[in-house]
Amino acid sequence: MRIGLLGTGPWARAVYAPALAGHSGLEFAGVWGRRPEAAAELAQRYDGTPYADVDALLADVEAVAVALPPAVQAPLAVRAARAGRHLLLDKPLALSVADARAVAEEAERAGVASVVFFTARFQKEPQAWIEDQAALTGWFTARAQWLGAVFTTDSPFAASPWRQEKGPLWDLGPHALSVLMPILGDVTRVVTAARGPGDTVHLILDHAAGASSTVTLSQTVPPAAAGTEYALRGASGVTVMPAASEDAVVALTRAADALLACAESGRPHPCDASFGLRVTEILAAAEARLSADTE
Repeated sequence: MRIGLLGTGPWARAVYAPALAGHSGLEFAGVWGRRPEAAAELAQRYDGTPYADVDALLADVEAVAVALPPAVQAPLAVRAARAGRHLLLDKPLALSVADARAVAEEAERAGVASVVFFTARFQKEPQAWIEDQAALTGWFTARAQWLGAVFTTDSPFAASPWRQEKGPLWDLGPHALSVLMPILGDVTRVVTAARGPGDTVHLILDHAAGASSTVTLSQTVPPAAAGTEYALRGASGVTVMPAASEDAVVALTRAADALLACAESGRPHPCDASFGLRVTEILAAAEARLSADTE
């Protein structure tokens, strides 16, 4: 499958470009970016073509991978699906329910495969743990914590305007939901949402299987306190998600494997655009609760 990359930022450079260019089942066509000089540099690094026009790239590929801010990703994903191109997308799918729905509906209408890159869902140990816990019943409660230090270190993502504006709810919330929902079921209610220190957000969620979960998200913790943890308690006891031994490049390579398989089989992936839409709906509901509680 011939694939092109939309985006030239830190995530595109560190993860998307090397994973796509190094994938044995993909032919890496090249790069389009909002900064032509950055697209030229990244394309040259991986022996690809820099495209000055999105439609020129779409005409030259069978699939696109998107590593762009979500507000930019959504309309370009619609455009790519309309052109019949398979979609390897990043989280969150969009920053509004309307934009996310447009992507999901166009992908379905066009009959193209879509995979949204929720990192843990494509890492060996976390994904195996998720599958094992999803096979069990009787979960009572869950705790998800993603405590990052993007804004308290020299992270390249600290300069991201959308992360500064939307905070950890939209940046890290998709990760948390992508782990919790396969195990506990869909979120039926955002019970509460509250702010903590820095940009911290706390959520309490009810799930379809009867369990509740608490979620704590931050990108402003002291570096020494940063970390991620998912823990479940229920009839089977207590279990904690193991750390991943693989980096994001390996995970994205698996996401590309999934896209290839879905394009060939015609069967949707659990992390397709429709799932990305559902995550967006939950995040929007949580954001509304946050806004209501601070008014």
